[in-house]
Amino acid sequence: QVQLVESGGGLVQAGGSLRLSCVVSGFTFDTYGMGWFRQAPGKEREFVAAIRIGGDRYYADSVKGRFTISRDSAKNTVYLQMDSLKPEDTAVYSCAARKFGNIMSTNTYNYWGQGTQVTVSS
Repeated sequence: QVQLVESGGGLVQAGGSLRLSCVVSGFTFDTYGMGWFRQAPGKEREFVAAIRIGGDRYYADSVKGRFTISRDSAKNTVYLQMDSLKPEDTAVYSCAARKFGNIMSTNTYNYWGQGTQVTVSS
């Protein structure tokens, strides 16, 4: 059974940091690219960051320089380190896994987690 379980969300003041984790099971982690997406109330889900099997990283312009994605094959886990958080980063953050296609497109991801809420107060 495929599972992606996110954790690490919460309430933080603007300028603060959070680290999200996503532990996966039920598929071979090392053969999938991994991504983080977010969805704010009333908005569509949007790309945040992604990391390929080989380690190449991609970021949305809105988070570049503030967020860092990484993966640990030994732990079947992908992380999102979020620094210098802003109120506009408030959203539900979900991790996802994909084999092929545009790594920044939601449509190419095969598996999704349930998400974790991140709230940034001003």
